[in-house]
Amino acid sequence: MPSVLEVIKLIPKANPQLIESSCCGMAGSFGYEASHLDVSMQMAELSLLPAIRNHPDAIVVADGMSCRHQIADGAARDAIHVAQLLSDHLLRH
Repeated sequence: MPSVLEVIKLIPKANPQLIESSCCGMAGSFGYEASHLDVSMQMAELSLLPAIRNHPDAIVVADGMSCRHQIADGAARDAIHVAQLLSDHLLRH
């Protein structure tokens, strides 16, 4: 993540902040299994989802497809891949 943060900092007026979270809780296909749903959501609620809810105007960047899905389900927010963030910025400028 340090290198991704450094790249995002190159975008004028960007103020990236890392959410200290060990895992989104989805862990690939783990969180898709009904028997793991409670554990998956508990993991996401430790720090990731509350941090996202506390910053409703922030652009959420998550490189993992499973993480983006978990964020959408748990916080009702869209998260984008860092490549999409950079592409969007380049297209605007």
